Amino acid sequence: MKIKAILVAMMAMTASMVAFTSCSDDDDDKATNNYTAYQEAVDAQVKAAKKHDSAILLVAFGSTWNNAFKAFDATKAAYEKAFPGSDVYVSYSSAICINRAAFGENTDENGKIVKRDYYAPNFWLHAFATAKYKDITIQSLQVIPGEEYSRVINYIKDFANNHLGDLDDKYLEGLDGHLWLGTPLLNNIDDVQKAATAIDNMYKGKAAQGVVAFMGHGNPDTYDTYKANIRYTQLEEALQAKNKNYFVGTVDMPENYKQDVLARMQEAGITSGKMNLYPLMSICGDHGHNDMAGQGSDYWDAEDEESEDNSWFEYFSHKGYAPQSNLIGLLEVESLRNLWIEHTKHPVELEDYYHSMYPEE
Repeated sequence: MKIKAILVAMMAMTASMVAFTSCSDDDDDKATNNYTAYQEAVDAQVKAAKKHDSAILLVAFGSTWNNAFKAFDATKAAYEKAFPGSDVYVSYSSAICINRAAFGENTDENGKIVKRDYYAPNFWLHAFATAKYKDITIQSLQVIPGEEYSRVINYIKDFANNHLGDLDDKYLEGLDGHLWLGTPLLNNIDDVQKAATAIDNMYKGKAAQGVVAFMGHGNPDTYDTYKANIRYTQLEEALQAKNKNYFVGTVDMPENYKQDVLARMQEAGITSGKMNLYPLMSICGDHGHNDMAGQGSDYWDAEDEESEDNSWFEYFSHKGYAPQSNLIGLLEVESLRNLWIEHTKHPVELEDYYHSMYPEE
């Protein structure tokens, strides 16, 4: 199943390994040359774009879908409008997504291959130091403060600690009180309530006609980074306080897969009818297009109905519902995007970032 996607992912992983790992002197040279080339490319972009003393770095996991590129472009534009005194940049934290976007995995609506260069946060932060930005905010575009958010924090820690030893320590000391972290969309319970209100204002009409189900990612398998999976449960509870037709599941949170969503729907007496599916992710990428909206034999295994490879669309279709997939990410909803912008307006200081890492309350 999904042979093409798997092959492309393998090529991307191989490219990433070539770029960042080594097992011989020649590979050492290649890795060094690639790293230097990436840094020089980012340095040049920052040098050309720098207009202010303040920088905002938007950090997403990443995607190769053109609708995701457009969502990130629109988000960057919205940030530039909201923060006219800052220079705004976009970064990916996923090496696979960086390589696949640069490779040009997808085509646009006209069939033209689209390639995008998104670099990892460490390159941007290094370039900010070279450009001597006086104020830096790193805004996480994650939905929950989970595994991917921890990677964002680690990038900041490495930067602040000059882990490669090639930055100006006096400059870094001068950033004390000027290095900020913008938290994810659902960082705390107040954020959940605000997001629930925004979602209901957007989709209450559809919820009045049938189920509106959101598919989030979730922290994977056997662990729950920073106990952030609770945010999905809290969001469903907040939404159901407005309408019992709202449900929130994930692709990676134990006991909250599509089968668990189905069980909750049936327990509520909803055994058939209209069902609108939305990705609960910043953008609609592979998970939205495939895991949620995938249609046809590649996304349904009749011999194993509970397979994780079966899409939400096919699964609920075969369970007696009439689902409709909506390929729109959260960043494409202005009211939700504005919640991220509010987090950027009220960031946490670097020394306080651990306070945002334990959302179990």
